[in-house]
Amino acid sequence: MGKRRVPDLYRAPFPLYSVKVDPKTGLVITAGGGGASKTGIKNAVHFLDLQLVSEHSYSATLLHSHDTETRATMNMAVGGGVIAAGQDGTCCLLRFKQGSQKEESKAAAKDGNNVQKGNTRRRPGKGDRGRDEAAASGDKSDTKDETAQISVSTLAEVQSDLNPQDPLQKVVRFSPDQSLLLTGGTDGHIRVWEFPSLKKKFDFKAHEGEIEDLDMSPGNKHLVTVGRDFSCSVWSGNQLAMGLRWFETVPNMAEKTYRYMACRFGKVEDQKDALRLYTVQIPHKRDRKPPPCFLTKWDGRSFLPMLTATCGSEVISSLAVSDSGTFLGLGAVTGSVAIYISFSLQKLYYVQESHGIVVTDLAFLPEHKHIRGKNETAMLSVAVDSRCQVHTVANRRSFPVWLVLFFCGVMVVGIVLLLQQLFPGFI
Repeated sequence: MGKRRVPDLYRAPFPLYSVKVDPKTGLVITAGGGGASKTGIKNAVHFLDLQLVSEHSYSATLLHSHDTETRATMNMAVGGGVIAAGQDGTCCLLRFKQGSQKEESKAAAKDGNNVQKGNTRRRPGKGDRGRDEAAASGDKSDTKDETAQISVSTLAEVQSDLNPQDPLQKVVRFSPDQSLLLTGGTDGHIRVWEFPSLKKKFDFKAHEGEIEDLDMSPGNKHLVTVGRDFSCSVWSGNQLAMGLRWFETVPNMAEKTYRYMACRFGKVEDQKDALRLYTVQIPHKRDRKPPPCFLTKWDGRSFLPMLTATCGSEVISSLAVSDSGTFLGLGAVTGSVAIYISFSLQKLYYVQESHGIVVTDLAFLPEHKHIRGKNETAMLSVAVDSRCQVHTVANRRSFPVWLVLFFCGVMVVGIVLLLQQLFPGFI
């Protein structure tokens, strides 16, 4: 662990703010941009094809660039072939479909519309221009006839933040069953939308100030929200069930010296009915000697604290949990990336300043052997430095039981012989 070089999986021509892996297709989806400022930095969503090229290394190819015009995607959720993209104070729903150029060429010829081949319901020229720009920036965007292509169409858009000063959606999540879409922003409101109709189900003031994070438990039973007002709240529907008090798990910890930064539910491997909640706490104020950040593990049903551990003095900026709930991923404002074991909250992997600046999002790869390779886990990270990286943890080697017993036997015999030499007549 420590400083090491992690090769870039992919580099975008704009700052990256979010990364997700579509569980159905395995597509890696990244998004970001320069916003509305006229700096020439584009705003787009990129679709990447991820390939395992050796036991522990990956490559990525840009399949499609979807131009988002003057709005950068700051956060997103992916489910059922739909991207919920946070752009300024709105949530924009984008449907994406994967197919091959040959298939789309046949469909286009059948419809007599060869002009929009491979660009279903997209304005002519925009996707092509995005690919040309990406290629000019050094991205591998050339595709062969047989390679998968992506078509993107806008489904709907809702106003998800109503801050009169500067509306901004800070977080968006699908419920585990994808029946609900949940958004939070700078106005402190949680808005719950029925999906896919986008009929508003709940709209309530959850925190004083900005919403930092939210997540929903399986069965849509509980919603957990994190605000900049030092609170982490548990909701049943739109009713407050309880507030979490992590500082009571640490002796002599004063209230409001730390604030919650992130929250995520996670499964427990080999325990079907068990559920955990993980929260990250960061210092409210920065001292000359930086105090540590903390990870807390909670029972995900009773919300009683189970374990709190320090996770370094670098301020945490992002949190992810693997599909099985075995691993936690942490990104820092300094660009560092770490992977922890969720059971013990022990650090398993760490790269100091892997990125040049703040890590904005993390996503574990699906836990399928064909994409995971020889790795115990693999995690993507993106940052404002435009880089997407993959972090792998090799399978920890284990010895067969017979070999362990053999060595134990050899040690016992060796000790007996040594004692016999030192103390003649010992046996």
